[in-house]
Amino acid sequence: MSRIGVVTFPGTLDDQDARRAVRLSGAEPVALWHASDSLSDVDAVILPGGFSYGDYLRAGAIARFAPIMGAVVRAAEGGMPVLGICNGFQILCETHLLPGAMIRNAGRKFVCRPQRLRVESVDTTWTCDYRVGQEITIVLKNGEGNFQADSETLKRLEENNQVVFRYLDNPNGSRNDIAGITNERGNVVGLMPHPEHSVEALTGGTRDGLPFFTSVQRFLTLTA
Repeated sequence: MSRIGVVTFPGTLDDQDARRAVRLSGAEPVALWHASDSLSDVDAVILPGGFSYGDYLRAGAIARFAPIMGAVVRAAEGGMPVLGICNGFQILCETHLLPGAMIRNAGRKFVCRPQRLRVESVDTTWTCDYRVGQEITIVLKNGEGNFQADSETLKRLEENNQVVFRYLDNPNGSRNDIAGITNERGNVVGLMPHPEHSVEALTGGTRDGLPFFTSVQRFLTLTA
């Protein structure tokens, strides 16, 4: 059984939801603490949503210096699957595991709603159970989800098939309607919507988020 670690920072909100999604997918969730420098022999890592360190300075700007992040960066650079959800995506950008940055939403309003997305890439450790062009709906909730990058970076992301999800009705002003991206290797994925809230109809309206968690297990099984 795959062991998937979920990091808790001060201000994290969705760590329990992420661990539950991992459990529902058939893997073993492992709680990881921000002040530890050990990943406890996990096979993959999730940085969940919330407001780490109160989003002081910038969202994710302080969390990047947490002891656990040194271990996460080293593991990611070695090929370990890492998923950043919402605040986790912001942290991945701050650590430069992913390019670009997040700013306040267009209109400067917090957005909380079911969000329609189109799957753009299945060539990652977290999306191989989807289909290219598939339209899904998962929960979105953020105030700083406006993805920005310079034109050269955007060109590189598009040409290298690193845009993983695109908004079908852009809620926050993100350039190129980008909702999620991956690194060149495909093992690190960040997205603003919350797949862990959409793993069963009772709580999220759809189960469209569950393939994130089954995808990484399939990848880990195939590479074991």
